[in-house]
Amino acid sequence: MPRHCENAQKVAEFLNSHEKIEWVRYCGLKTDKYYELGKKYLPNGSCGVLAFAVKGTRKDAETLMKNLKVAAIETHVADARTCCLHPANATHRQLTDEQLVACGITPTLIRYSCGIENADDLIEDLKQALEKI
Repeated sequence: MPRHCENAQKVAEFLNSHEKIEWVRYCGLKTDKYYELGKKYLPNGSCGVLAFAVKGTRKDAETLMKNLKVAAIETHVADARTCCLHPANATHRQLTDEQLVACGITPTLIRYSCGIENADDLIEDLKQALEKI
């Protein structure tokens, strides 16, 4: 589990500083609203799961997903391999963008669960996919 946490921290930091990312939710980031609670209740690191939103449209999020090469597109999390999901095109695909927002899910939300791969490989994969947007 420590490797999942370390990878998620590095990936979250990368995404948090990327110009094509609107926001990142990960309690290991000092900018996250749950950072202090994370430090209190998870002193050994949080977890491998984070969420982020691509700047732009649902189509931009689809483009990112289509171009990932390392992360497996799955509906589950907490695997040894990195998995990710675009809820607007998977678990919540029956909803319009307006209905998604009403449920608290943006059309550009990506759920990303870091596995035990090398963090640099995960970041490079995200970087090359973001370049295609």
